[in-house]
Amino acid sequence: MRLNKRVFGYEMTFLNKTAMAMVVASITVSGCTSMQLGDTMYNGYVVDQQSLNLIPVGSSREQVLLTMGTPSTTATFDNEVFYYISQKRSRPVAFMKPKLVDQTILAVYFDRDGVVARRANYTMQDGKVFDTISRTTPTGGRDLTFLQQLLSGGTGAASSGAAAARSIFQNLGN
Repeated sequence: MRLNKRVFGYEMTFLNKTAMAMVVASITVSGCTSMQLGDTMYNGYVVDQQSLNLIPVGSSREQVLLTMGTPSTTATFDNEVFYYISQKRSRPVAFMKPKLVDQTILAVYFDRDGVVARRANYTMQDGKVFDTISRTTPTGGRDLTFLQQLLSGGTGAASSGAAAARSIFQNLGN
């Protein structure tokens, strides 16, 4: 006597089970290969050689602005350098934070007369990568956890909390 389970209103034999498994596996594999899970994002000014040829050494500041447009940022002092920043970020899936893959900075240096003195192209290999998007300023000092702040003492309200914590610990020891 043959024992077969009834699935979906008909008897499943070994051949039917194998065929069903093959169909499910092929749909799963084809679905994974056709989906684009990752994202690549480009931010900033993408420099092309044609634009660079239009601003040789000796060009005026106005010519640079007309050719390249407004710079991403300028030097902090004296506005003698224009920076055109281009970044490439990628993430494996949409809910993950993008990771910086490539960064290129075109620096156009001007002399005192407002004429291009030199141009430089910097990449991630040339120095420290800086984040232009976060808009946070790193500060000196260190970040303390709540417990470190409580036990560190100091002045003001923090010292009263530290004194209370010390007295509790001293009472526990007695």
